[in-house]
Amino acid sequence: MATETTDVAGVCVDAGGSALGMPQLCADWMPNQIFWLVITLIAVYFVMSRVALPRISAVLAERSGTITNDIAAAEELKNKAAQAEAAYDQALLDARAEANKIVAEAKAEIQAELDVELEKADAQIAAKTAESEAAIAEIREGSVKSVTEVAKATAKELVAAMGGTADAKTITAAVTARMKG
Repeated sequence: MATETTDVAGVCVDAGGSALGMPQLCADWMPNQIFWLVITLIAVYFVMSRVALPRISAVLAERSGTITNDIAAAEELKNKAAQAEAAYDQALLDARAEANKIVAEAKAEIQAELDVELEKADAQIAAKTAESEAAIAEIREGSVKSVTEVAKATAKELVAAMGGTADAKTITAAVTARMKG
């Protein structure tokens, strides 16, 4: 068998079949390279448009939907938080109002009890004052009698010490006149 050899020598290849320079830049091979470039670009276009781009679009749409849903959920949670804060503030105001009401009621109750106790104390003081005044009146009456008797005895002793005699009637009249003023 004999092998056939073809002469491959040309503008871009030497006699040994080695490329002269860069084969991509050989003008004789340009139409063939352009053809395969177009075929490759068309194949890449169909793969991208039928497989990769729909998947990328689906992922982008899913992300967009997720972001939109997350933003809506965040807005809803923000509204709920604002409502909860408003409810908390209202509950706090209600609690303060209730506390103020309870304090006012307690003050009124304490004041009423204090008034009752003050009235009792005033009544007791008035009773003690009346008793004391009665006791003082008795003491005054007793002291007036005692002073009168002491004055009579002293006057009798003075008159006797001076060398005179006085009867009880005269001494009583003198002491009574002097006691009246």
